[in-house]
Amino acid sequence: MAQSRPEIGIAIVGAGERGVYFVGSRIAEAAPDSCLRIVGVHDRLGDRAEQAARHLTEVYDQTGMPQAVRVFDTLDEATADPAVDLVIVTTHTDSHRVPVERAVAHGKRVYLDKPISVTLEDAEAIARAERASNRPIMMGFTRRYEQPWIESVRLARSGRIGAARMVLLRSVIPYTRYLQLWHRNQARSGGALNDKGSHHFDVLNWIADGAEPVRVTAMGGVSGIFAPDPTAPVRCSACDRDCPYRRHETLIDRFEGIGRVPNRSWSDAAAVHDRNDTCVYQPGADIDDHAVVTVKYDSGLVATLFFAIFGPWATDQETLEIIGDSGRLRMERHSGCIDLVEQHGRARSDIRFPNPDRGSSHYGADRELVRKIERFMNGEAPPVGVAEGLASLRLVQAAQISLAEDGRPVDPRELVLAEAAQ
Repeated sequence: MAQSRPEIGIAIVGAGERGVYFVGSRIAEAAPDSCLRIVGVHDRLGDRAEQAARHLTEVYDQTGMPQAVRVFDTLDEATADPAVDLVIVTTHTDSHRVPVERAVAHGKRVYLDKPISVTLEDAEAIARAERASNRPIMMGFTRRYEQPWIESVRLARSGRIGAARMVLLRSVIPYTRYLQLWHRNQARSGGALNDKGSHHFDVLNWIADGAEPVRVTAMGGVSGIFAPDPTAPVRCSACDRDCPYRRHETLIDRFEGIGRVPNRSWSDAAAVHDRNDTCVYQPGADIDDHAVVTVKYDSGLVATLFFAIFGPWATDQETLEIIGDSGRLRMERHSGCIDLVEQHGRARSDIRFPNPDRGSSHYGADRELVRKIERFMNGEAPPVGVAEGLASLRLVQAAQISLAEDGRPVDPRELVLAEAAQ
């Protein structure tokens, strides 16, 4: 039984939706079968941390495994507490570096949510902290924990469709929330292409199986759909317009279980980077909202990301297609099904996965993530880590350079060289 094994104490740094209401809640729900225990949370906003601690304490109570989750007033308290073995870092992306460095300095293990950072400088600092600790840092690219993605990559490497030659990752998502949350600020999030695209570039590298990206081209940018309107209300809660993007009322928000405000720290927040329902037409957003990015690898593989955050709600909003010498596979994330064609079309199969966790957040990936965190803490290598986070960020930045320069081809290796010269 889980209770007979030593408990693994956790501090969550960054008490937002990802850290507390997805990962933290899944950890608390698993208490009867897991040794993971959330000791406390820290956030630069005290009220947000207090309400997060209450929420997690209530989840523990509901499992019959009471756990009083406390608030750490400072980052040093959270990362130095002797009851803490693992620090989960889910702050704004531009604030990842310092919590990781502090946690490592205090001898703690680290789980870092994606993306690794906004800048390559911070990403390299995180990599140095990992090397200094001589222990791996685990990262949270959720596709690495979703069974259909894992199986798709396995099939692509198995030879059943021949050698992979082309990849199309299509992500047409209704994520206008990126204009409503702190993500609207490029300096804080790295933009939508970093926050969401980091997943996708990690998948492309994963499929490439060690091949090195040598050329990136990108077209896209700002569509004009969300042209700034100085007369627009500041936030959705103060608006009576008929708008398809109203926060917490969209189909995607309801489907993903965030059809409500987690707590009042968001609805009461005055600062634009602290609230979660800023009007999509409010001036000040400086992020791209669509892109077509093509990556060429030294193996000859060519991979394309077809990406937009203004797509409609649909059950095929994210798909993966891999073309090989003798077949192809197409995976649809919503259903989790893989359509596999082999032997030049002579064989075809529909692969499905019975998964009791699919109704949970990220199609069950967060529950698998929790299981992997426990195994990680017990000595198992993480499925994905800092090296992959860095590789993904290099593709993000190469794509953003190409976008800004009207599709100029960029060699991501140049970014590595420029980085090393600093």
